[in-house]
Amino acid sequence: MTDATLYMHDNIPLEFKRGGRLDEFTIAYETWGTLNQDKSNAALILTGLSPSAHAASSPKDPSPGWWEPMVGPGLPIDTDRFFVISLNSLGSCKGSTGPASICPATGRPWRLDFPDLSVEDIAAASSRVVTHLGIRQLCLLVGPSMGGMSTLAYLQQNPQGARHYLNISGAHKAEPFSIAIRSLQRELIVSDPQWREGQYDDRDWPEKGMRMARKLGMLSYRSAEEWRGRFGRREQNYFPTETFGMNYEVESYLEAAARRFVGSFDPCSYLYLSRSMDWFDATEDHPNLTSALKGVELQSSYVLGASTDILFPPYQQQAIANALSENGIQTACSILPSIMGHDAFLVDHDHFGPNIAAYLQRVLHEDGLDHQGDA
Repeated sequence: MTDATLYMHDNIPLEFKRGGRLDEFTIAYETWGTLNQDKSNAALILTGLSPSAHAASSPKDPSPGWWEPMVGPGLPIDTDRFFVISLNSLGSCKGSTGPASICPATGRPWRLDFPDLSVEDIAAASSRVVTHLGIRQLCLLVGPSMGGMSTLAYLQQNPQGARHYLNISGAHKAEPFSIAIRSLQRELIVSDPQWREGQYDDRDWPEKGMRMARKLGMLSYRSAEEWRGRFGRREQNYFPTETFGMNYEVESYLEAAARRFVGSFDPCSYLYLSRSMDWFDATEDHPNLTSALKGVELQSSYVLGASTDILFPPYQQQAIANALSENGIQTACSILPSIMGHDAFLVDHDHFGPNIAAYLQRVLHEDGLDHQGDA
């Protein structure tokens, strides 16, 4: 981890939704900006499946973050105004406790002995960080992709936990298509001979399974329209061409992306986080989403999606916006005409940046934070 990474070590047991518990755990996080005197300018980002806490560069870690064009001074999530916190999810392998962490009882990685992880557990652990920082209420809660699920669970657990809410390409439950994709990804990993029922080691991972799972994931993150415009039928010359091997640029692109991913993310962590998304349903024990979000108190919310998202399709963002609105929360919803699919929030800054910036300018103005700290 970098010098910018901070750690919350919590020795208050965390009971998991599906049974089991952690007697102690750690959450890795980073912060940008300055928390004001009354701690009213905090913005919490809960991430997608694979990112670390490093959303943006900072003097302590100048390397680009996974959301570099979005978080920083003068950027849409303006660190001159907000005190921004980005967490590495419970269950991940980027500094937070998860299946790749050492189990105190055995001295070995948890692997499949880790408790069954739910999105609700991720939310519960995240709220411990907010409490740890002495923040009673967030100004802004932000959730892209899987983070959209985690933030909904956070609001259900903390109905007064934030004043404003930004849900980006999120969903309140997994749809059959996304369940099918993630199920196949998990099957590819556990079918790899090197999986060995989770008893792989750092020198001998199920690399082939992880490579294939990543390629399948990449197909679901983008759109056919983008693949067509970006690659067409151009032939590749980056990798050796074998019988039934790679012939086209789109194939070599997927291979290069998969190779970068292998070794950078623990297979068990991937499996646990993937499954937690399939399990999540914010309407559990409720007749509908409006009922499930009843009691959540927000001053405003904004829900965004991409028109070509097949993983978390636009009607899921519209459903979240409708439920928030039906609970009396001032809510806007924008489905942006991006060809970049689910990953548009990460790469299509021309569409997402101005819309997020406009909403957050209204948030800052409404909360009296737009000129706070100016000379």
